[in-house]
Order: sequence, then structure tokens, then C-alpha cells
Amino acid sequence: MSGVKCFKWFWHQLRNFLEEVNDPFKNDETALIPSEKLDQFAELGAFGAVVPEKFGGAGLNNTQMARIAEIVGANDLGLGVTMGAHQSIGYKGILLYGTPAQQEKYLPDLATGKRFAAFCLTEPSSGSDANSIQTRAQKSDCGKFYILNGGKIWISNGGIADVFTVFAQTPISQPDGSTKDKVSAFIVERQFGGITNGPPEKKMGIKGSNTTEVHFDNVKIPVENLLGVEGEGFKVAVNILNNGRFGIPAATTGSMKYCIQKTIEHVNQRVQFGKKLKEFGRIQEILTDMVIRHYVAESITYSLASNMDAGATEYQLEAAIGKIVSSENAWQVCDDAIQLHGGMGFMRECGLERVLRDLRIFRIFEGANDILRLFVALTGMQIAGKHLQQIANDIFSGNISALVGEVSRRVFRTNGSEKISDLVHPSLKNDASTLNSLIVKFGKTVEQLLKMHRKILLNVNTN
Repeated sequence: MSGVKCFKWFWHQLRNFLEEVNDPFKNDETALIPSEKLDQFAELGAFGAVVPEKFGGAGLNNTQMARIAEIVGANDLGLGVTMGAHQSIGYKGILLYGTPAQQEKYLPDLATGKRFAAFCLTEPSSGSDANSIQTRAQKSDCGKFYILNGGKIWISNGGIADVFTVFAQTPISQPDGSTKDKVSAFIVERQFGGITNGPPEKKMGIKGSNTTEVHFDNVKIPVENLLGVEGEGFKVAVNILNNGRFGIPAATTGSMKYCIQKTIEHVNQRVQFGKKLKEFGRIQEILTDMVIRHYVAESITYSLASNMDAGATEYQLEAAIGKIVSSENAWQVCDDAIQLHGGMGFMRECGLERVLRDLRIFRIFEGANDILRLFVALTGMQIAGKHLQQIANDIFSGNISALVGEVSRRVFRTNGSEKISDLVHPSLKNDASTLNSLIVKFGKTVEQLLKMHRKILLNVNTN
């Protein structure tokens, strides 16, 4: 069977499970996904979708994984969070930074769902400020272990995980002989001992997923379980989140599709004032906006995923933008769906209120949208600032060819609307021209701000 046929079979098997076996309403009501359902989900290969085939996974690429996340998000975001916490961030560090020995040891059981993974970063005193974590890992006197102490909160899969990616402060020797605390990442097993977790949190939404506190009391971690380079754990955490962040746009795209389909069915059947709802202009306007919001999020999702599959390494801005846009669009689409359902939309049996509750967390976790907005703006301006600095250096050094090249680029950028128009349908040519004008205006605004605040902007750490 070819790779495409294998994926189609895999996708249909998962969809059948979601439609015929999984019960999102019961999972929400009981705040639990039954273990037998998770076992069935695991047997289909859902928990090892991104693991290479040599380790027992499906070896899906990012675009294929986005399609899986989309159908799960359309059915049950609680199950989606369980799956995402396991593979999008839980063991993603082992895929990205694990040594061959670490990958061989852990990935087979994680791929089959025999063991669950969790990502342990957030603490009571450190939400968006990950560098301020208090959990510590001190190397033992014998040098064979790190001794881990501390606690994490709001950990998805915290109560069911056997393998944890944990971030802790470690003392790092400096060139001058002093030591400085820096974050390091570790692979920690529950069987190491000293690991406990609190009861499942009572959440507003995604109730089927397991969320708990996780506590570490003198946990002995073998030194070979250091993940990546000692002292570079913050980089590990950021790259894990950036790499897995496209899963949120994919899942929320699925949720939007569910809301839209449900709403279309309703407005085609519901009659008011002698007319079906679909015949009213205002209803059509709202539905149009819902579809546009879905289309935008879907486009961002698959553009990002395909770029990652093509080998792009600088996609953190696109991932952050995708997370912001999709989570906020999904919230609006679901809210509009409830509105168009009238009083029925407010009832539990309609199912939309569950989706709305589930969606609320997506604007908070894996990077709060407010922080990500700052990240997008600052990172983008720093890139432009470094470019301007290079131009200045070229001018002072007498590099005329570089200056001519920059002038040419600016002329092309200003007059490039025809180039954009060549890429779109004739009916969109005016919009393409408008887009080009906005891009030019945006670029000029960024340059003006950089001239005013260059020193501040270029020195702020976005890592």
C-alpha cells in the first residue's frame, strides 16, 4: 500500500473511531476519557502519528498530522488536547533533541500509547515568564545523577503520564569561575520515584483531558537523561512549542468546520416569520464571516505545515500568528453559531456550548495570545532592524553594490503590485494592489519606529 493510501486508510479509521466510538458529551460530563477508549485510540496509531516508522510510529509529515488534528478538533477538543500534550509537546523534545539512545529507549512505547508523555514547564510563579521557574536539578556528588526538586502546575496528562519532559534550573559554570542558574531540560520517568501528582483540575472546558499538578521530591535523574545541552533548556522549550504550535490552528480549524456545518443545517431548517433563516440577509452576512474566518485559519494552518515539510526552519512567527488568529477566529465562529441557533444554542444538548468552553483555553496555553502578539511584533521589527543596520554598515564601508541592491529591492517592493496580481484570480487584482500598498505602508512604519527606538528594540531578548 502506498504512503498516500496508507494515510487515507489511517485518516478514515480515526474518523470512524471519533464518530462511532468516542463520546465527547460523556467525556465532558464525566470529566474523563475512559482508559479503554484511549487504548482503542492508541491501537489505531494516533499517539505515534509523528514518530518515525523505525520506532513504531506512523511517520506522518506535518501536513498529514494537521489533517489528523483537524478531525479530532471537530469531534472532541478534550481528546485532542490529550493527543497533543502527548506528541506535539510531550515527547516532541525527544524527537527534536533526543540522542539516538534516548529515541530508541523511549519512542517505541510512546508511539504505541503504552506510555503517555507530558510537558512540564509551567509553575505557580512562572506562566509566560518561563525563565523564572523555581524547580531545580542539582548534580549529585557522584556525578551520575541530577537530583530534581520542585513542582509544576496545570500539566496536561500530568496524572496519566509515565514520561515527562521537565525543565529545571541548573547551576552552570561561567568562564570567570562563578556559577549562574540556567534552565536545562530532562527526560524524567515516573518509575524513578519521588513523583506525585494532585487530583485532576476542575476546568471550564476540555474536561475529558487530564490536568494536574506534578511534584518532584528528590527525583534521581540519570545524567544520560539530560535533553539537549545543559543550560540550554529554555531554547529546547521554545523550539518544542514552536514546532508543535501548528496543531492548535489545525484543531481549531476542525472545531470551526463543525460549528459552521451545524449552523448551516439549522438555518436551512429553522423557519421564522414565514421564511427559512438562510433567506435573511443578516444571517447570510454572519455565515459569510464565519466561513471567511475558517478559511483564513485553514490557509494559515496548511501553509505553515507545508513550509515545515519543505524544510523551513524559521517559522516561529508564522506559528505564533497561526495560533493567535485561529484561536480567536474559532471563538468568534462558535459564538456566532450559538447566536444563530438562538435559545437552542444555549442548551447543553445542542453541543455548541461545550465547544465554546473547550475553545477558551486555546487563547491562553502554549503561549498566551497577548504575549505572542508582542513576540510577533518585536521579533519582526528586530529582523528588520538588523537588516537596516547591515545597510548602514555597507554604506559606511563603501559597499556600493549592496546599496544599489537595496534601492532596487525597495523600488520593486513599491511597484510590485503587478507581480502580486499575476498570482491571483482576475477578480482579486484590485485586492492584490491594495495588499501591496498596505505592505509598503507597513514597511515604512516599521522603519520609522526603528529609527526612533532602534537601540531599545534591538536589545530586547525575544528568546
